[in-house]
Amino acid sequence: MNRFMRPQAVAALTRWRGILISIGVLALGTLIALRSYDITFWLGVTIALGGAISLVAAAQRLRFAAGTGGPGVVQIDEGAIGYFGPLGGGVVARSEMTALALDRTGKPAHWALSQPDQPDVMIPLTAAGADALFDVFAALPGMKTERMLAEMRRTGADQTGAGRAQLWQRPGTAPPHLRVT
Repeated sequence: MNRFMRPQAVAALTRWRGILISIGVLALGTLIALRSYDITFWLGVTIALGGAISLVAAAQRLRFAAGTGGPGVVQIDEGAIGYFGPLGGGVVARSEMTALALDRTGKPAHWALSQPDQPDVMIPLTAAGADALFDVFAALPGMKTERMLAEMRRTGADQTGAGRAQLWQRPGTAPPHLRVT
């Protein structure tokens, strides 16, 4: 495929692939539903519904992508989130996370992952592999994905208060700024 297409076209198709596949599944399901009856109709409706749900998820994932070329690498392995950067890094077990925040004080902005008795692991939004964090963050209990995406898209004029937005807090834990150490 790379031989016949320009690298920019391949990059664009790769970025939009989830949306394109979801639209194809939605269209196929709709076509089956419109051209059939009885059980095949319901099969088409089910396929179309799956395509619509997949389309929403793909759109959220596309909005989560903050770019590339940032410092460091994110690695996710069996529930452990690791960040390895030029000036620091760390590993956080998803099961041990107590809070997630978006810290805009740095350039680029950083995810701040908190865990008990450890310093926060700061991950640049543009680090290599940071797009894989969407699935990890979306799986946090009670996480509001739309709020996270809205906070990511805020510009300087929209930001009110501190440069750090608390996005998620594990139920039953004290906020990071109220912890007694």
